[in-house]
Amino acid sequence: MSNPAINSPAVNSVRSTPRMMAGIPTLNASLYRSIRFLVGDPVVYLQVPQSDASIQRVLLCRDIEMGRARQNAAVDLVHCPADFTPAEGLSGDRETATAQSAAEMLRRLGFARVVVDRSLPMIYAEMLQRAGIGIECDTQWGVMERRCKDAQEIEMIRQAQQITEQVMELACSTIARASADAQGVLHHQGAPLTSERMRTMIDVWLLERDCSNPGAIVACGPIGADCHDHGHGPLFTEQPVIVDIFPRVKSNLYNGDCTRTVVHGAVAPELESMHRAVVASKLAATRAVRAGVTGQAVHEATMQSILSAGYQMGLPAQDAPDSFTSMTHGTGHGLGLEVHEPPLLAAGGPELIAGDVVTIEPGLYCKALGGIRVEDMVVVTESGCINLNALHEGLCWK
Repeated sequence: MSNPAINSPAVNSVRSTPRMMAGIPTLNASLYRSIRFLVGDPVVYLQVPQSDASIQRVLLCRDIEMGRARQNAAVDLVHCPADFTPAEGLSGDRETATAQSAAEMLRRLGFARVVVDRSLPMIYAEMLQRAGIGIECDTQWGVMERRCKDAQEIEMIRQAQQITEQVMELACSTIARASADAQGVLHHQGAPLTSERMRTMIDVWLLERDCSNPGAIVACGPIGADCHDHGHGPLFTEQPVIVDIFPRVKSNLYNGDCTRTVVHGAVAPELESMHRAVVASKLAATRAVRAGVTGQAVHEATMQSILSAGYQMGLPAQDAPDSFTSMTHGTGHGLGLEVHEPPLLAAGGPELIAGDVVTIEPGLYCKALGGIRVEDMVVVTESGCINLNALHEGLCWK
């Protein structure tokens, strides 16, 4: 099958500067999001302006990937580096050859400048400069595009969150239904149930469903008072266990993210009080979410709810008693091709836009008791938000 030629560029039009992203799509989220094509080799994505003010989307990739790219990539044309070999020839290094080819393509089309995004590897900048092509970095290109999720992305995130909730239910119910020995240590299938063992169960379950997992948080009792301690050692009855799972679906790279807290056995009144405050603050934050509201305003709704319940915000002082209980982090973060991405729901958080996908995850932490955190994921709309979670938020999982 012959490949159509690149149309004559609009060199003298107002929109005469092409735009370029480059790298490895499996590692570069903005590049992958632009072309919707997963490949582990270097590629170049070019937006070439046309005389009718349209944009022709061109992909440079390895010759053996061209067939798949033509079928699956969100581009108009597909080429390989050999199609644009410079006079000095192509390097034997694959990344360098791809960068040389991109520079040669732009040179042949008559462009003197190109706009690049913030993620461009230096090898591409070097080859562009050697070809006499000026570079302008648009630091915001790809940022807002990734924030404003389209319908396909939202559906992939929804599916990832459904998988996350399924494994969350497995984890929390396993902890809740375990048996406790005389020392309060939980046992499952004849062996002590530890944070490490629970994480392995989560990992295996997710691997069987073609998901990768960077390592869930399973933090019991006082260990959970550090909100990002992944947990270690045995799990105990009557102590809160924070379970935070954030897997990535391997086929499309979109993530889920959910936190629940489970208590095996009796729940102390102090834990019940902390849990009520966390759930109420999550509701307050969720009600504050809508396009046009800032991430800071959402966080302030969380803060007001936490403070009104009699708890504190911020890290404890060095001489604070172990009974000091506070929320030590922001309300949430954006999510998509990465677990943590803009926008933040915290001090200085930007204005939310329709299509943002964000977590709402207030928590309270006490050195004497441990931590309570409950996390949902929502899609921002013009009038509010859509909650992608269906799992209950209680402490009892039997």
